Amino acid sequence: MNVFGKKWTFTSFGESHGAAIGGVLDGVPAGLHIDFDMIRAELDKRAGRRQQGGNTEATRSQYELAYAGESSRAKNEPDEVEWLSGVMDGTTLGTPIAFIIRNKDARPEDYEYLKHHYRVGHADRVYEIKYGIRDWRGGGRASARETAARVVAGCFAKQSLRLKGIAVHASLIQVGAETNPDKFADTIAAYQRDGDSIGGIVECRISGLPAGKGEPIFDKLQAHLAYAVMSINACKGFEYGTGFEGVTQPGSAINHISGGITGGISDGTDIIFRCVFKPTPSTPKAGVKGRHDACVATRAVPIVEAMTALTLIQFV
Repeated sequence: MNVFGKKWTFTSFGESHGAAIGGVLDGVPAGLHIDFDMIRAELDKRAGRRQQGGNTEATRSQYELAYAGESSRAKNEPDEVEWLSGVMDGTTLGTPIAFIIRNKDARPEDYEYLKHHYRVGHADRVYEIKYGIRDWRGGGRASARETAARVVAGCFAKQSLRLKGIAVHASLIQVGAETNPDKFADTIAAYQRDGDSIGGIVECRISGLPAGKGEPIFDKLQAHLAYAVMSINACKGFEYGTGFEGVTQPGSAINHISGGITGGISDGTDIIFRCVFKPTPSTPKAGVKGRHDACVATRAVPIVEAMTALTLIQFV
């Protein structure tokens, strides 16, 4: 399915090298004033583009990290949002919000060789098995290009959550074995020069969420967060609180660490979770042609925030 959520529903559509990608966001209340600059900035972060007015060391560092080893498509797509309905004079109308982002740098001819070949580690083969047909143009529906629409929808959720005092912030905390942020860009660039790729870990912190959100059995809050985050391309793992490392510690040492969720229900403290993104299998070193990322985890940060916000909006 291509629909996420029940209270707010987000429908995603479009293929990587089709005319456009886009979404329909329904359930957003009327009267929400939209920060379009925020949407622009989040899309730029996803693509690794330098943000206008970003002249601080922190902004340059983030840009250089996101830009290191990124595919030419991510750099060249302007990601200009066209609003089709639901917004007037910067304010939501309470009706379905529809938008598209045209694929202006689509070059399907770059992928013609895939008409009769399956890429290892990609969804090419299983898509054809499931549907009897597949869009071979750069991954089609399975492409990470689709996540730009999620970022737009997530910005609406983040802005609504902000009015309730709830904030979502994600950051890249590890690239390969490297945990020093000052060395992330150089690490990624090294793999790019070698025609290869590397994975990474993104950590997300939720602050301001009141206690009591989530259900104790099948609708645990962490289960909803995992469902949302694990839907992101290349995401291979989710943990919160003590996570996998907690298995090496005695209970007496870690029983006070909740990660913000106890028994599936928020406990009023900050919620902290981490998710791991695999290295892309599409690399020159693997003999794959096309436009590829050396580390997709750098672009995942705003997508993790977007999916987290779209999850939390269902509970508040």
